[in-house]
Amino acid sequence: MKEVEIKTDVIQLDQFLKWINVVGSGGEAKILIQSGQVLVNGQVETRRSVKLVPGTIVELTNGEKFLIRKKN
Repeated sequence: MKEVEIKTDVIQLDQFLKWINVVGSGGEAKILIQSGQVLVNGQVETRRSVKLVPGTIVELTNGEKFLIRKKN
């Protein structure tokens, strides 16, 4: 599992996927999320604007996992 630091208290799922370079644009993020290929804390998430907080685990169907941490 990779740890990813964010500078804010929350980040939207689509912004997070761009931040970690899984997608190159918001449109790509929308397609990935709405096709059911992203899990948030073990549950399929199809809303791209869902808010993620430190401690959240984001998993892709290819097996990659990311733990969100707050940058101090």
